Amino acid sequence: MSHIAANIPEYTQVPRHVAVIMDGNGRWAKKRLMPRMVGHKRGLDVLEDMVRVCSEAGVSYLTVFAFSTENWRRPAEEVSFLMGLFLVALQKKVIEMNKNGVRLRVIGDRSRFSPEIQQSIVDAEQLTAHNTGITLTIAADYGGRWDIVQAANALIAEGKTEINEADISQKLMLADAPEPDLFIRTGGETRISNFMLWQMAYAEFYFTDVLWPDFDAAEMHKAFASFQQRERRFGRTSEQLPAEQQRA
Repeated sequence: MSHIAANIPEYTQVPRHVAVIMDGNGRWAKKRLMPRMVGHKRGLDVLEDMVRVCSEAGVSYLTVFAFSTENWRRPAEEVSFLMGLFLVALQKKVIEMNKNGVRLRVIGDRSRFSPEIQQSIVDAEQLTAHNTGITLTIAADYGGRWDIVQAANALIAEGKTEINEADISQKLMLADAPEPDLFIRTGGETRISNFMLWQMAYAEFYFTDVLWPDFDAAEMHKAFASFQQRERRFGRTSEQLPAEQQRA
């Protein structure tokens, strides 16, 4: 049986794959006596900046949690605004991303989105499919448990009677991408909140009180600096690590 723990990724100073929960948009707006929607709009602008920052730093994959399966429980007005913002990103922001060589992907259950959003997802992915720059993945109507269940169901549909870790890994969303090296959550919360549960088994976690609309290049580089101080042992001892990764 194959085990994920046996797959030790090559050591890199910069994380190949960064996963982010962009938390704090609503609270940022509330602190400024503005509607929550203003914070979400500001958050989208920050995401654009962080795609550039990560790309320039050498990150190959950036995956962000934009809308969880649980977020449908939010007030209808806010959900409607978020869907509109998602559509703007897919139809307008993606044009600039495409010029910059960004490859865009969307993971999650698309069935509850409007036909217009579903088609825009397809169009955006097709437009950027052959780009060779950073891959930006937007997790929308996504949940880590849902991801594992859909992988298991896909294997059952293929007639699998015995399933191992490698089988599940190959059916997960983003199966063709390296697992996240660094997980960042802004806004002061210290939960994983059902985000890429399987894939982040060995990710390094970085939590910050900074609200997402205030998260800038300097804050991202703080997260990178923290990552560079971690010993990524994957079951080994410190002495077994490559010399460049051992702490002084």
